[in-house]
Amino acid sequence: MSLPLSRRRLLTAGGSGLVLAGLADPFRAGPARAAVTTADLVVYGATSGGLAAAITMRRLGRTAVVLEPTSHVGGLSTAGLGATDTGVQASIGGLAAEFYRRVYVKYHGGTLTPTSPLRMTFEPHVAAAVFADLLAEAGVPVISNARLAGLGRSGNRITELRTEDGSIYRGGVFVDATYEGDLLAMAGVGFTVGRESNDTYGETINGVQSRNTHQFAYPVDPYVTAGSPGSGLLPGISATPLAPQGSGDDRIQAYCFRMCLTQAANRIPFARPSGYDPMQYELLLRHIQAGYTGPYFTTHSIGGGKTDSNNNGAVSTDHIGFNYAYPTASWAARESIIAEHRSYQQGLMWFLANDTRLPVSVRDSTARWGLPVDEFTTTGGWPPLLYIREARRMVSGYVMTEHDCRGQVRVTDSVGLASYTMDSHNCQRVVVDGRVRNEGDVQIGVPAPYPVSYRSIVPLQAQCANLLVPVCLSASHIAYGSIRMEPVFMILGQAAATAASLALAGNLAVQAVSVPTLQARLRQDGAVLEWGSTGEVILDNAAASGITRAGTWLRSSSIGGYYGPDYEHDGNVGKGVNRLRFRPTLPSSGSWTVQLRWTAHENRATNVPVDITYSGGLATRTVDQRQAGGQWVSLGTYPFMAGTDGSVLIRTEDTDGHVVADAVRFVRA
Repeated sequence: MSLPLSRRRLLTAGGSGLVLAGLADPFRAGPARAAVTTADLVVYGATSGGLAAAITMRRLGRTAVVLEPTSHVGGLSTAGLGATDTGVQASIGGLAAEFYRRVYVKYHGGTLTPTSPLRMTFEPHVAAAVFADLLAEAGVPVISNARLAGLGRSGNRITELRTEDGSIYRGGVFVDATYEGDLLAMAGVGFTVGRESNDTYGETINGVQSRNTHQFAYPVDPYVTAGSPGSGLLPGISATPLAPQGSGDDRIQAYCFRMCLTQAANRIPFARPSGYDPMQYELLLRHIQAGYTGPYFTTHSIGGGKTDSNNNGAVSTDHIGFNYAYPTASWAARESIIAEHRSYQQGLMWFLANDTRLPVSVRDSTARWGLPVDEFTTTGGWPPLLYIREARRMVSGYVMTEHDCRGQVRVTDSVGLASYTMDSHNCQRVVVDGRVRNEGDVQIGVPAPYPVSYRSIVPLQAQCANLLVPVCLSASHIAYGSIRMEPVFMILGQAAATAASLALAGNLAVQAVSVPTLQARLRQDGAVLEWGSTGEVILDNAAASGITRAGTWLRSSSIGGYYGPDYEHDGNVGKGVNRLRFRPTLPSSGSWTVQLRWTAHENRATNVPVDITYSGGLATRTVDQRQAGGQWVSLGTYPFMAGTDGSVLIRTEDTDGHVVADAVRFVRA
């Protein structure tokens, strides 16, 4: 669904005019475009990060234009990713926080204020409406179907972009906000694709990672004729032997479409795609026949009776191993890869709902879902964008690594915070001991929000002095897995535009912008650049002390978003017997806000009782662990004495699903 934009002219502001030569309507996407358009900031890529950059530039009194190579505006935020991967919600500031507050107001009404709650789940058309409002209020022109064909340079500066229809876009500063990094590559900026070895940056979870998440739960034969290697491998299985753990390669994590599903009576049933090949799903069939009972995809609720449905399990919506060429491919080749992914995933849903070799329960439970009639109406309810989880990554003067994510190093040139789990989907399927095995899935929590370096969003000055890259930023594969979330892209887009404005004001290279001045302006505009300055105490389930358990608790890392190395759950048994208590050591007496963290899933309990023991009292709260996973959820603010008198007890009696114990956080009020 393309973003519905009001047809209006751009208003100039602050004496810095946008020259729209011959362009009567800057939102027009037709073939007859202006010969030359000039703006202070030219943004390539109408992703959430690109839109945030352009809106920020207009709010700073300068002009901006956005070029989008496809017909879709808003990136994945408006293309099905409605269950936002947030990490720590309180670390989201500035324009990103405003976006999610506006989402809240769209659903709940009232007046937008700086203290309005953030809503992180939403239907695609609601996100599109919020972006439309922001763009219209700021007067930002968005030109769709504007594919980059060339650029002009003067020394180490870009002077103009040229699109396939012959239009020219000139600017003082440029932003590459694409998921692919096409502008940075054309500008001669250094980049990498694939996974570094652990040795490259002294990391521990980069490169080849053979783990047990989203893995085959039962042994599955990989050969076309079971037991016969001479018959060849089933589709998608690599014949290359598994490389040593931690070794680097050029593979990237799998892509999929983030489906928006519904069980509404007027839903669009899953259709059998042209060229459907049941052998594409033979692995899944064998896994089910071996005993696997699901889930086969996620059904995270986003409102309106709809879902954001993502990959879940060993064989699911991720089309593993079919995207390696995508990052540097031509548009024609990319369209072929996208079509292959679409055909695979549509075929998967048809298979699950219709193949008579499957149990009736699988077919019936899948067929209860379908595509909504009121989302993505121009593409028949199917998402318009493939989820490009990772493509090119710039290599600049500072590379974000696992050490940043774990808080082992802390940069001082922060332009925003990231806080999500270090998350990579599987990268390949291989044969190990005569059985198929997935490789590459990593889901390791970070201890706290951490700063993203300004140097990681600007190239080396010798390569380009007026380009910023808030999406394909400089990061290792595993660090990018944590940073690559839509709120962070918006945070970094705002930072990029603010830096661009300062560079123009001082006639500077973007690398020469004063970081303290940049940070001061970002804080003025609501950005959150540091974490923990108010004082906090975090107690993880894996801590050596401060945890007491009753009954049996099982360690797991199968669902991402947890804090520390893993989380624990009660196995959905021992109700009333299984209990886990967090007893932190607080450094001072006073009021502390208590926050709890868990990983969400549809098998979780909706009614988990949590007792907070504080100075002079006991409070009980009930949490729904099917919602708000991977973030700190406030249980209230209470008085505590210094030391270990206070506690948080997770109970299991009468709960209606698995109960998770992950971590508790105390923040000084």
